[in-house]
Amino acid sequence: MTEKYIPSNAAWVREQVELMESSNGTEGTVLKDSGLPVILVTHRGRKTGAIRKTPLMRAVDGSSYILVASQGGAPTNPSWYYNLVTDPNVEIRDKTEVYSMKVREVADAADAAEKKRLWDIAVEAYPPYAEYQEKTTRPIPVFLAELV
Repeated sequence: MTEKYIPSNAAWVREQVELMESSNGTEGTVLKDSGLPVILVTHRGRKTGAIRKTPLMRAVDGSSYILVASQGGAPTNPSWYYNLVTDPNVEIRDKTEVYSMKVREVADAADAAEKKRLWDIAVEAYPPYAEYQEKTTRPIPVFLAELV
């Protein structure tokens, strides 16, 4: 993805992205002071077409990544959720490795067993996801990013 990059409005996100990219993935690979690993998802903005970069918790299922649109249990989905629905092609940086991937949303009704399995893996990787689901009435969306 070589188009224009628009950094996040959130200072901590901008700083995390800058640290991960300036070190080629050797720094900035954990969420703040938690010590828990994060990945960097590069995607296209649905309105601007510009490149966006979002650090997310690292949850894996084999060679695939589980992306959880929790937004801390907020009542609405994060903006990146809509970007991925519009354009499922992403790049994922996991430390020093960068992968071209395609995401698909794992729907509640159609893929209930798969969503539960992936959700359980994600909660094991980042336990606060369970609390976030309790805080909100919306079902928290889950994507599976797979190699193309």
